[in-house]
Amino acid sequence: MLVAFSVAPSGTGNADGSVHDAVAAAVRVVRDSGLPHRTTSMFTELEGEWDEVFDVVKRATEAVAAYGSRVSLVLKADIRPGYSGELDGKIERLEAAIDRQGSDGGEAG
Repeated sequence: MLVAFSVAPSGTGNADGSVHDAVAAAVRVVRDSGLPHRTTSMFTELEGEWDEVFDVVKRATEAVAAYGSRVSLVLKADIRPGYSGELDGKIERLEAAIDRQGSDGGEAG
């Protein structure tokens, strides 16, 4: 399964509203998990089996909880039994489709 998630505290007391220290704590949990992952400016994507992925999400959420009085978690999952390597595989197929459209004059949309 693939999971894209974003976790952040609120009630941090930071005047500028920054949450980078809390997010760093969550990303450290993800990196230490050993599961395939990718972090962007808005989400972290994680790939693995149901129990292991949700264990990491739970621990990342708990790590963020230390930084504020509340925690917000946004999560999206792609559950496709029998598939692995999809963290990169989905992007590779997308890029191939874009290349095909560019070479045959197809329109975006």
